[in-house]
Amino acid sequence: MSKLMLTFYGDDFTGSTDALEQLTLAGIRTALFIAPPTTAQLKKFPALQAIGVAGKTRSLAPDAMERELKPVLLALKKLGARHVHYKVCSTFDSSPTVGSIGRAMDVATKIFPAQFVPLLVAAPSLGRYTIFGNHFARYGIGSSGAIHRLDQHPSISKHPVTPMTEADLRKHLAKQTKKKIALFDILKLSLPENESRAAFQILLAEKPDVVLFDALTAEHLARVGEILESLAGSQRQLFSVGSSGIEAALAAQFNSRSSRRESALTKKSESDWSGLTSAATNILVGSGSCSPVTGGQIAWALKHGFAEVALDAAALTDGKNSAKEIKRAADVAAAWLNAGRSVLVHTTKSGSDKSIAATLKSDTAKILGTALGKVLHGALEQSKVRRVCIAGGDTSSFAARALGIEVLEMIAPLTPGAPLCRAFAPGSPADGCEIVFKGGQVGAENYFEIVKRGKI
Repeated sequence: MSKLMLTFYGDDFTGSTDALEQLTLAGIRTALFIAPPTTAQLKKFPALQAIGVAGKTRSLAPDAMERELKPVLLALKKLGARHVHYKVCSTFDSSPTVGSIGRAMDVATKIFPAQFVPLLVAAPSLGRYTIFGNHFARYGIGSSGAIHRLDQHPSISKHPVTPMTEADLRKHLAKQTKKKIALFDILKLSLPENESRAAFQILLAEKPDVVLFDALTAEHLARVGEILESLAGSQRQLFSVGSSGIEAALAAQFNSRSSRRESALTKKSESDWSGLTSAATNILVGSGSCSPVTGGQIAWALKHGFAEVALDAAALTDGKNSAKEIKRAADVAAAWLNAGRSVLVHTTKSGSDKSIAATLKSDTAKILGTALGKVLHGALEQSKVRRVCIAGGDTSSFAARALGIEVLEMIAPLTPGAPLCRAFAPGSPADGCEIVFKGGQVGAENYFEIVKRGKI
């Protein structure tokens, strides 16, 4: 496994496919697993250059996070890649009690001891920017929405579980860990290379535990990638934390070296992917997202011919009635699919729905995500539909597990951060399906129609 360039753990499924996309577009053969891959699984995917594990820590309490994360990081360490990345949402969704990024750092630094942990949250291709330590995000990914400071974002600042009320990432992270956090700001990053490196060494002399990098452009990411690559070695694995900006930064370095060492890496242009997808007759969508962006997409789809299957969130959180509700919804969805309609199964149309707000508790994502996955599983069993979309970061990891998905490989890009993938799910009706995992902020209003036709 010494040929591996990078391994990563994604704190939810939608974010994991975002990292998968960044690497695949850069020509780096990558597979995304639901758990650290076995030897038998790796034999089915030869010549991998990067491996990801789609996790679920974003929705877990700190102690549960540690139990989940520690064995996975130990397994990734054994794979021997130069870089190991803890992939988080590009909006840094987290809190001291749910999805604590600080706890993830505390766990990882015991496994990957190093001078400091690099932290890069910016992802310019997704409309995510960090400047002087403050983070900004576009309203929607792959849209023309306005850019907002994180604590004033109309959706992210109102997340029902982890509302982002602080735009300064250093202050936000300081509530989750006692580690000393320093900033390598946009001015130092933009200096001529020699001066920038000197400024970085001065910063390291202060002995920070974490270094946050500003970034606004792809060029800034490439400069960060140079720094990260210089810190890694065959005997020194570098652990980093951040968005898919980490993959973009490192991919720039991997590709810059490829011509010199005659690597198989080949960055693909948009035309290289044309013709790889076609329109589907109908699709199955499952949404556990509370984002108003997804809410608008649901409303658009229902006005344009998608059939609706609304889940009773209260029944799903009631152990006595959940199985009955899952069967009812699966049967209704299958009937619509077999009639030729595209179907949208959802737990809520918007984050303001009283039905979902009344059920919010620590294990809501697990309960609703698992139930949603079981509904989709049941509908696929009873129909011939082969294209699926799952929306919602917090619930996606549990829905994927309920569908029996073990591995994903990217088929083609669709919208930034949410590629079309092929699912490997032995023994499940999802095996071989084309599937998209969509974060709550991803996509234009007609997003589900885009998934149906297979292109923008």
